[in-house]
Amino acid sequence: MKCPYCGHQEDRVLDSRPLEAASIIRRRRECQACQKRFTTYERLEEVPLMVIKSNDRREPFNREKLREGILRACEKRPIGPDVIERVIAEIEYELQDYVMQVPSRVIGEKALKKLKELDPVAYIRFASVYRQFPDADAFLSELEKLKSQEIKPAPPAMHPGRGARQPRKTRRAAAQGSELRAQKSVPSSEPRALSPERA
Repeated sequence: MKCPYCGHQEDRVLDSRPLEAASIIRRRRECQACQKRFTTYERLEEVPLMVIKSNDRREPFNREKLREGILRACEKRPIGPDVIERVIAEIEYELQDYVMQVPSRVIGEKALKKLKELDPVAYIRFASVYRQFPDADAFLSELEKLKSQEIKPAPPAMHPGRGARQPRKTRRAAAQGSELRAQKSVPSSEPRALSPERA
């Protein structure tokens, strides 16, 4: 390191301390020529992730731009700001797999996947802007595709050789009805009283 006092190129490090969660290193140095001390700060230089647009134009990845798009899609939906921040953080983490540059469609598809799992209305809103549907038919087609992928309720449990299993209340009512019919069908063992005319 060049001494700021005499310009000498050689020095020795007396002390090193990390600052700001170790993103900056503070070093106290002493010049080997004039013995004067000075302080230097070393910061890790992060290479910005470049986003390749559809027209081959490149621009640095902008977290706020992604956040604004997701916020607009989630407007007036029951989605808290902490959930939105979690979604953005997850997308940022997944983008670490890309070195130097990433296609913009990758970011858009990741956002769509997260919103599809989170809220169908927010998904459709984001998709309408991101995919730029050419007409109403394309929009309705995407909507029908989303509805067809919704989870359908499971059919009632079936017993081997029987029909669908009935609810407990229905089975209980059916049993009581059977008992009443059985009681009506059994003849009474008590002798019937003769009418005065037959006596």
